[in-house]
Amino acid sequence: MNLRRTAITALFGCALLGNPAWAAINASQLGASYDATKANVTFKVYSGRATRIELYLYSTATGTAEKSRVVMTAGAGGVWSATIPVTTLNSQGLSGTLYYGYRAWGPNWPYSTSWTKGSATGFITDVDANGNRFNPNKLLTDPYALELSHDPTTPTMTNGTIYASGATYRNIDTGSSAPKGIVLSGDTQSTGIKPTRALKDDVVYEVHVRGLTNNDTSITAAYRGTYKGAGLKAAWLASLGVTAVEFLPLQETQNDTNDVDPNSNSGDNYWGYMTLNYFAPDRRYAYDKTPGGPTREFKEMVKAFHDQGIKVLVDVVYNHTGEGGAWSGTDKTTYNIYGMRGLDNPTYYSLTADKQNSWDNTGVGGNYNTRNVIAQNLIIDSLAYWRDKLGVDGYRFDLASVLGNTCEHGCFNFDKMDPGNALNRIVAELPPRPAAGGTGVDLIAEPWAIGGNSYQVGGFPSGWAEWNGAYRDTVRQAQNKLGSAVVTTGQMATRFAGSSDLYGDDGRKPWHSVNFVTAHDGFTLKDLYSCNVKNNLQAWPWGPSDGGEDNNNSWDQGGIATDQRKAARNGMALMMLSAGVPMIVGGDEALRTLNCNNNPYNLDSSANWLGWTRTTDQNNFQAFSKAMIAFRKAHPALRPANFYSSVDNNGNVMEQLRWFKPDGAVADAAYFNDSANHAIAWRIDGSEFGDPASAIYVAHNAWSAQVNFTLPWPGTGKSWYRVTDTCTWAEGANQVRTPGMEDAIGGEYTNYGVCGRGTLVLIAK
Repeated sequence: MNLRRTAITALFGCALLGNPAWAAINASQLGASYDATKANVTFKVYSGRATRIELYLYSTATGTAEKSRVVMTAGAGGVWSATIPVTTLNSQGLSGTLYYGYRAWGPNWPYSTSWTKGSATGFITDVDANGNRFNPNKLLTDPYALELSHDPTTPTMTNGTIYASGATYRNIDTGSSAPKGIVLSGDTQSTGIKPTRALKDDVVYEVHVRGLTNNDTSITAAYRGTYKGAGLKAAWLASLGVTAVEFLPLQETQNDTNDVDPNSNSGDNYWGYMTLNYFAPDRRYAYDKTPGGPTREFKEMVKAFHDQGIKVLVDVVYNHTGEGGAWSGTDKTTYNIYGMRGLDNPTYYSLTADKQNSWDNTGVGGNYNTRNVIAQNLIIDSLAYWRDKLGVDGYRFDLASVLGNTCEHGCFNFDKMDPGNALNRIVAELPPRPAAGGTGVDLIAEPWAIGGNSYQVGGFPSGWAEWNGAYRDTVRQAQNKLGSAVVTTGQMATRFAGSSDLYGDDGRKPWHSVNFVTAHDGFTLKDLYSCNVKNNLQAWPWGPSDGGEDNNNSWDQGGIATDQRKAARNGMALMMLSAGVPMIVGGDEALRTLNCNNNPYNLDSSANWLGWTRTTDQNNFQAFSKAMIAFRKAHPALRPANFYSSVDNNGNVMEQLRWFKPDGAVADAAYFNDSANHAIAWRIDGSEFGDPASAIYVAHNAWSAQVNFTLPWPGTGKSWYRVTDTCTWAEGANQVRTPGMEDAIGGEYTNYGVCGRGTLVLIAK
């Protein structure tokens, strides 16, 4: 997630809590569900601090009063419940789709028999000394609802202030307008057969589900921008070589207002990092928006990808929620109350030491209380639901350092060794996929947040892969910032070989490094090499948007278009040649541009949707991307399960990996550490990996001028053959040679001139 807000200073000194006793996944059966015979509906919701909870039942999502209200029964462990026969519901005018929500009372607003909707009867304070924010005027969504009827604001109800507490808003009743949970009766839609591929063998494609197809005229207009439309691109992504699609958030979020005015960007949430419900698929992306439709259609999309052998990964946001934080830094009373805050604020949210405000390590409103066992239960339960019921194969966790917090209130402390933090609980209860592949989930962390000790690249516990921000920074600086940033060949070598300095010290492997040079946050691949600075204050559809990084390590290559494309080829090639898991951003395979906007989180516009009309240069780059992906997939030597060894493990007089200077000599510590050196080459012994190439040789020249490389020994009876040279002389549709058509170059001691900022790839055969 883009950290566009001002970072806060984290406080220190938080006591570790004792290890919790973990229950089974959704042991309390929270949520709303029919029994096996469909004769009864049971509602269960958690609140450890409420003194009264009433269930409100509706026949329509908006515009009408409730048909029925039921006082719920408080049970063990803070679980409130009510079971209602369907016959009773029918007698009350409740047939067909059943919509529901809750009203809750507590210490700051105790129940009074004279209370009526929209009154202040019983009110004491908006927030009490224990952090309670109960307000019965706000109809609350069920945190375990499997679908929501609509967003808090809609094209016909645009006033989002009605959900707030505080003197101005606390007495506004939201019952007729608020989102309701939908009681689902189940469906039979299959999600197909899950791929069991090892994470090390994946090529990840990060994309927004709406942006993937909203501009695609090959898809029926009604399906564009939907789950159904995305599923129709599965075959195309498979043809590109993608093995895992990573969608930006798909859990229900506030974003319908993006559709109200396509020329407006005020308050828009295109990316979707403000989650309102962790179970419900976001209905905005469904062609079928009828009750149950988003769930069925999402599962249909998952099956389409599974049928092509592609994993479905979902970006999830458990560090904060769409309820946000304080409206004002000087007003502790005015907060949005949609659901969790009104049910049990201190359980679901990390608060300041005085319990009067949210603790904020996210920059967007306040931390989810990831150290609380009940709040953790919701994380585990919802992840399991998406895995087991919706067919998802893995997750990317936004600002995942927050899940390593060992403190509930008044502080932030990341400790990967704490067995009771959310990170370790997720691994314990949702087992990661084994190294060799098989059943399990792929767990990928964005290993940073804001403030304190939240920057944790390389610092996550066992079982977790990470977005490797160090890889991104090293590659960008080596390509774009020589002369202003010090990047040694030793740093480059470490990143290309899987970042053993980050992952090898705690038993993790190269494939725990997700290698990327671009992400949804920041410049596209083209813009990284075409823009010196961000330009976010453009007219629609390219802007405006706020924030965005100022230190992008970008460069326009002197304004020379051929050099810009060359630089992009290097970025793509290096990801495919590096040990670890490559991640490319949707559209980067074809040089998509955002005209130097590096923070388009709010732009639900044609600029932010993938383009499908290509220039010759774009088609050529796509051919290059596709071929490099294919090369990686064809060569297991590029996808090691363990860190490369520097010894000869099979007696063929060739080390598993050897680093070379340009003159052919072995690169030593002096060469690696000398900041004046900018060229490095390496040879991998393919025979140790069962590779079709007996050896692979890569030479990377980060210097501005040509560097001559002396080729090493290719093996007994072998010669070197060129797969690709990213230099401009070779630019075109066939810059990467197809297998069997590689160009003969020569044997040991052959000299090859690699252009300034170029990359050479050879195989031995």
